[in-house]
Amino acid sequence: KWNKKLRISRTGERNLALALTELDRVSSRLGIPRYVREDAALIYRKAAKQNIIRGRSIEGMVAACIYTACRRCGIPRTLDEMSEVSRVTKKTIGKNYRFLARELNIKLKPTSPTDYIPRFATKLGLSNQVQSKAINIVQESGKQGLISGREPTGVAAASLYIASVLLCEKKTQKEITDKSIQKKQ
Repeated sequence: KWNKKLRISRTGERNLALALTELDRVSSRLGIPRYVREDAALIYRKAAKQNIIRGRSIEGMVAACIYTACRRCGIPRTLDEMSEVSRVTKKTIGKNYRFLARELNIKLKPTSPTDYIPRFATKLGLSNQVQSKAINIVQESGKQGLISGREPTGVAAASLYIASVLLCEKKTQKEITDKSIQKKQ
């Protein structure tokens, strides 16, 4: 214990060491690629350098950094997934994410249902044809203005259900909901 304290003498260095350990733990539980982890670490370091971490929990800020990095790298994860593995509430992660985005001037487009379809389809064991059909359904629905204001994960799940019925790879709505839209118990 003393050896560790002597090696990492300053509070900022200790904070960064704890944050990077937490970042690795959460990232590995989510199955996030190395380049996304590095982006999250970069975001955390930038926030620490600008002194905007102060007064916020390390776990909450790390979860927000990972969430931001996932969105920036095109591998979106839901706030529910983040809160499930990070020991932080969905509300806290959302607040910290918005705070980071504002303070670090990070501009991100809202996630699209098509971002979630491949991951959900893989979890459900659906074919590539069903994935393609679901993406077409989402795009067509978007052109008609039917998905505006809807939760992207819900739209992705609904389009996968419709596509699976159309292509005779039937999955029940419950199966799709259980595998795609994870709810906190």
